Amino acid sequence: MTTPLFLLRCVEIGISVSDLDLLTVGLVLDIWTEKTNDGVKYRQLATQEDFDRF
Repeated sequence: MTTPLFLLRCVEIGISVSDLDLLTVGLVLDIWTEKTNDGVKYRQLATQEDFDRF
């Protein structure tokens, strides 16, 4: 990942340049990944019974 792409990802999730002093690169990437995963629509969600059978 290039520096401009990293900064673009920060802007996409609302992280300012001053906030970057408090965060690691890994944390920023984790936040961006979770934001991307929030948009996923699952056809079926697991219930407690499904977990119990597992």
